[in-house]
Formats: sequence, C-alpha cells, structure tokens
Amino acid sequence: MTTTTSTAVAPLSIQDAESLVAAAHRAAEAAGVTVSVTVLDAGGHLLAFRRDDRAVLISGETSTRKAYTALQLDAPTADLVDAVQPGGLFHTLPTALDRPLLFIAGGVPVRRGGRLIGAIGVGGGAPEQDHAFATAAVDTLA
Repeated sequence: MTTTTSTAVAPLSIQDAESLVAAAHRAAEAAGVTVSVTVLDAGGHLLAFRRDDRAVLISGETSTRKAYTALQLDAPTADLVDAVQPGGLFHTLPTALDRPLLFIAGGVPVRRGGRLIGAIGVGGGAPEQDHAFATAAVDTLA
C-alpha cells in the first residue's frame, strides 16, 4: 500500500485580492495610467474590484473578462493573442462558458505552491501596460 502526502495550498483570500488590486493600481499610477482591476478566485468568483472614476467605463468589464480568460485557460492572456488571430488555434473555438473570453493582454493567473488559485485582470491602458501592471501585482504576492 502506497501512501501519498499532499500539501495544502492556501486559497486566494480577500486580503490577497485587495493587495493585488492595490499593487496593480500603484504600478499604473506610477506610469500615469488610469485602470480598472478585477481579481477572481479559482472558482471564478469576484474577490476584489476597483475602477478609478477617471477610467473609461468599459474598463471594468474588460478587466473582469481578462481575469476570467486567464483563469479559464490558465495562461496569461498576452500569450493567447496569436491563438485567436485568423488561422490561430482558438479562432473558431466554440465556447459554452457563461461569458465571452477576451484574448488581449492584461489577464494573469495567480498561483501559489504551483496551484492555480485565481486570476487578475487589468484594463484601461495599452495591452502591454495592462499586462505589465497585472504581472507586477502578481509578483508582489508572497
């Protein structure tokens, strides 16, 4: 009989989510960019959200869709852009998900102990900026 030991990985907490939002906003403010930030847990539930009043209204939905895409596909959305171009792997991918996927940079999975525990989405800047802000936030999570 073989016994395996598994190590529990703490889920993404509300405090973690709020820290991610704050870190992404700090990175955006340092660059002079106004953004919206959404953080989802591993089940796709909204844990934290912030939209600056100066941000474009749709940036809130955009940040949520980016986080959702990164979570569902377990990949940074910046890595998926080529896959949705005509002829790309996901160009005609049918989806039964409850909301459309958004394949543009700014969504990043959040992992702890190698496990997917959530995702962050940033919207409002240029795609490369949104990706950098999301990545900077994830890098601050210990």
